[in-house]
Amino acid sequence: MKSNLFLRVISVLISVFVWQEAYSAEISPIKAQEWAEEKGRLLIDTFQESNISLRYQKLDYLFNQYIDVPYIARFVVGKYWRQMSSEQQREYLQVFHRYALALYKTFPLDFVDNIKYRISGATPEGDFMIVNAVVSVNLSPNEPATDFLLSFRLHQVAEDIKLVDIKLAESSLLLSFRSKFYEMISALEGEMEWFIEDLTLMTQNAESHNQTKLSNI
Repeated sequence: MKSNLFLRVISVLISVFVWQEAYSAEISPIKAQEWAEEKGRLLIDTFQESNISLRYQKLDYLFNQYIDVPYIARFVVGKYWRQMSSEQQREYLQVFHRYALALYKTFPLDFVDNIKYRISGATPEGDFMIVNAVVSVNLSPNEPATDFLLSFRLHQVAEDIKLVDIKLAESSLLLSFRSKFYEMISALEGEMEWFIEDLTLMTQNAESHNQTKLSNI
């Protein structure tokens, strides 16, 4: 039960918060905490939108505004990024962006009304700032809330702060996605064209599923 709840919480958070070239610039701990506090509250408020279609529009906006998608897209394919041609890189970035937007919509969001969220501190780590937070989820008024200790990895992109990863203890969502993509690429014997085709198919299936779900509401 708890592992399933964790997966749902993390999947939503990373999809809406956890994807421009990064510039070496420092973010102060106070500024990072203010950013995480403001965006966390904005995210929770967006979850309260009763119109599902409008909720997704608002979540997509938050995703595009506050997540460094290009950075994440390159990171999760690691060494294979350099093996792609320029055309393949452009195609992959476009497909990955669609994939990320489609992925979070496949998860149920009916539990988010019971989320509480607070920032507990921030520390620098190289060019990144790590913001720690506690997320409490209460699925039933008769049960105690379940707390998750999360870490948000932020960095500066031009004039903006962007999210690039979320961790639970030592479990990084960024590394989890890299592991998944490496397995896919390895199974395809390193053929990046085939990998992009498979990712495109996965994306189309998720988009179709989401469209059907919206149509049935």
